[in-house]
Amino acid sequence: MIKTTATDFKANLGKYLSLVGREEIHITKNGADIAVLVAPESKHSWVDDLTGVIPDADTGVKIIKAKRLAQKYESLD
Repeated sequence: MIKTTATDFKANLGKYLSLVGREEIHITKNGADIAVLVAPESKHSWVDDLTGVIPDADTGVKIIKAKRLAQKYESLD
């Protein structure tokens, strides 16, 4: 865990963004925690979790999105 002041965090944002992948960063103001910066749990899309759930998942995300949009706009006609 890294602890830093809000002023230092603002001045060195790039440094802390590169460190957040390794550990949590607690940001303080007047000695009290005001925020905690953590890396996301996963680097992949939620769509990747649906493998096997979506029919024809092998077709790819772009094709699935295009099909859903076409269905959505067909129902408006």
